[in-house]
Amino acid sequence: MKSMKTLQGIAICAGMSLIAVDASGADIKIGATVSATGPAASLGIPYRNTLGLLPKEIAGQKIEWVILDDGSDPTNAVKNARKLTSEDNVDIILGANTSPIALALVDVASETKTPFMAMASSIRIVSPMDDKRYWVFKASQADALMVGAIVDHMKTSNVKRAAFIGANDAFGESFWAEFEPAAKKAGIEVVASERFNRTDTSVTGQILKIVGSKPDAVFIAAVGTPAALPAIALKERGYNGLQYQSHAVLNADFLRVGGKALEGTFFPTGAMLIPEQLPDSNPIKKVALDYVTQYERQFGAGTRATFGGHAYDSFLTFANAVPAALKVGKPGTPEFRKALRDEIEKSKDVVGSHGIFNMTPMDHIGLDNRARMIVTVKDGTWKLVP
Repeated sequence: MKSMKTLQGIAICAGMSLIAVDASGADIKIGATVSATGPAASLGIPYRNTLGLLPKEIAGQKIEWVILDDGSDPTNAVKNARKLTSEDNVDIILGANTSPIALALVDVASETKTPFMAMASSIRIVSPMDDKRYWVFKASQADALMVGAIVDHMKTSNVKRAAFIGANDAFGESFWAEFEPAAKKAGIEVVASERFNRTDTSVTGQILKIVGSKPDAVFIAAVGTPAALPAIALKERGYNGLQYQSHAVLNADFLRVGGKALEGTFFPTGAMLIPEQLPDSNPIKKVALDYVTQYERQFGAGTRATFGGHAYDSFLTFANAVPAALKVGKPGTPEFRKALRDEIEKSKDVVGSHGIFNMTPMDHIGLDNRARMIVTVKDGTWKLVP
C-alpha cells in the first residue's frame, strides 16, 4: 500500500520538499476558493487553515498558493475560479466546500481545462462521468457512501420508520435522492420528507409534521451549523427516537451550537475525526493522526474538523501526481495541466486522512467502505461506535 511513502515527512510543514525530482521552470500554482465567511464558514475555515499549512515545494518545484474567499456564495466562487484560471494561470483548483459551489465550478474547470479537486459531498460533482466532469475530482466521501453507513446502522438498530429533513439546496436534494431508495431497499418506510433553508431561524412547522409521522429515526441532511436547528427543534418537541446527521457537520462549532440536543446523534465519518480511537492495524490511522496532531498544534486542542482533512487529502492526491506530470510539461502550460489530470485519475493506494484513494476513469473519488464509520456524540465529544 502506497500510504504516500514518498511523503512520509509531510506533517504539513511549510516549505518542505516532498519528492526529489529533477525539475526546473515556473512555479506550480495552486488556486483555491473556500467559504471562509458566510453560512458555510464552519467548513471553509478549516479548509483555509489547512491549505495555509501545506508545503511550499513539491518535487523540487516551488508552489505558489492563491487562496480566495467566496463568502459561501456560488456566484462569487465562479468569479474566483475564473480569476484563478484567467489571471493567475493556476495549474489546479482546490476547494469548493459546499455542493452548490462545487457544482457551479464544474463548467469553469471544463471550459478552461483545469483540474479541479472538490471538497464537497454530492456525487453529482463527479457523476455521471462526461466531458465536463473529465476535469473534476472529489476528495470527500460521496453522499451515497455515507448514506449507506447511516442506513446500515438504522437496520442494525431495528428502525422500521424514518423521516428526512434536508437543506433546500443541492446538498439536501442529493442526500434525499440517495436516502429514499436506500431506506426502501433496506425495508425502512420513509414516512416524512421536509426541507428548510440555511438562513431559517425556525423549523417548527416541518418538525411538527415529522414528529406527527411517528418515525423511529430522523435523518437531518444539511451543511455546517444550520444543521443544528432541526436537531434542537426535535428535542424541544420531546422527540426521543434516533437522530442521524451527515458528515458535513463534523466540527467543534457544530457541537457548540447544537449542545445537548446532539447527545446520542449518529454521524458517518472518515478516520480523521477520531484517529486516536482506531486500532493501530487500521492503515489510515497514522496519516490521520499525523494531520490532526499538526493541525491542533497550530490551532489548538479540539479544533479538528473533517473538512480540513478533505483539504489535506486533496493535496496528497495532487502531490502524488506531480512527479509524473512534470515529465510531460512545465507548470503553467496546458500540457502540465492535462498530465496532472491524467495522473490524479491514476491514483492508486494513496492513503489519506479519511480513506484510501483508488481512482479510475469512471470513478473520480476512489474511496471505499474504509472511508466510512459511525460516531456518536457522548458528553459533548465524538465517540466511535463499534
